[in-house]
Order: sequence, then structure tokens, then C-alpha cells
Amino acid sequence: MDIVLIRHPAVALDAGVCYGHSDVALAENAEVSSNALAMKLATLQVPAPRVLISSPLTRCAALAAEIANDFGCVVSHDENLKEMNFGDWETQRWDAIDRAQLDDWAADFEHARTHGGESVAQFVARVQAWFDAFAQTRELSPAYVVTHAGVMRAIASWVLEVPLSRCLQWPLDMTGIVWLRRDDETRQWALVRWNA
Repeated sequence: MDIVLIRHPAVALDAGVCYGHSDVALAENAEVSSNALAMKLATLQVPAPRVLISSPLTRCAALAAEIANDFGCVVSHDENLKEMNFGDWETQRWDAIDRAQLDDWAADFEHARTHGGESVAQFVARVQAWFDAFAQTRELSPAYVVTHAGVMRAIASWVLEVPLSRCLQWPLDMTGIVWLRRDDETRQWALVRWNA
């Protein structure tokens, strides 16, 4: 089973803004990003998708719509593929958030909800539940999933049995690809590509 996770393109916000669950526009036309992505997929010899799923947020859905046009398939959207909800911190600059709140969050990174949104544990549980249910069906392979960096890292951490804290340190560019493959006999996942 092949699952190809694709990060959304750059957004029309300044660097340093927290925008996890917020629906923000892309910095450029999704078609431009889709064309570059198509060339990258072809170079990597990634098989065409049988299934295409996307976060419903515009920055993912717009790219997914272009991919669907390219491959002649239908895209479905799933709320569970949204980025983490940062509550009151959404659309604020990270350097403008109260330092004490950030310190409280860092002190209990997995469970703190200082911002009023999801804790990291809640977010990871949401993503893992979606992934476990989705990965039950071999007929869905290969699948393309257009989503967010946090979701991609949570999935990689889960299936590769690597601590999330370690995955958070791995670079993941805009429109970066994470290609995962499961051996259907052993049920073991392997990383084919990271940040391709």
C-alpha cells in the first residue's frame, strides 16, 4: 500500500504567523504549484493516485482540485486532515504571543491547551484514528493525501514508530512529499521519500 502525503503550497501570510486551523489563502495560484508538483511526482516515479483526499482548508483543497484535474480523479475532503487547532493563537504572530503562555505550553507540550485549542495529544489522536481507519483498505492504494506539515509528521511518527519530537525536527518544505509504503504481508510501514 502506498500513501503519498503532500504538503500544501506557501500561504499569503507573513512568515512567523500561527495559522494552524485557520483557512488562509495561497500565496500564488494553485495551478502553478500543481504544475511543479506534477513534474516532481513524475521524476520520482510516484504512481498515479486511485484515491485523492484533502484537508478542506483552502490551502490544501485548492491544490487537491488541481491534482484531481491532472489525474482525472475525484477529490474528497476530510475534517480530520486539518492542521492542529491553536485556539486563541490562530493568525497571531508567534513573537506576539504572551511568553508565559508559550512557556506553559512548552512545559507540557503533549497535553497543554494554553491557547484553548487542541493539545498535541488530542491532535495526534485525531490524525492517528483517521489514518488507522483509512489504511484498512488496500484498494485505496496508491492514495494521495494533501494536508499540512503537522498531520504529515503525526502520521510519519505513528507508522514509523519514531517519537513526534524527532519528526518535528525533520525539514518539510511547502509542497514537500512524504511517500510511505506498507508491506501488506508484514503490515510494516517504510519511508520511501521524505521531503522530496
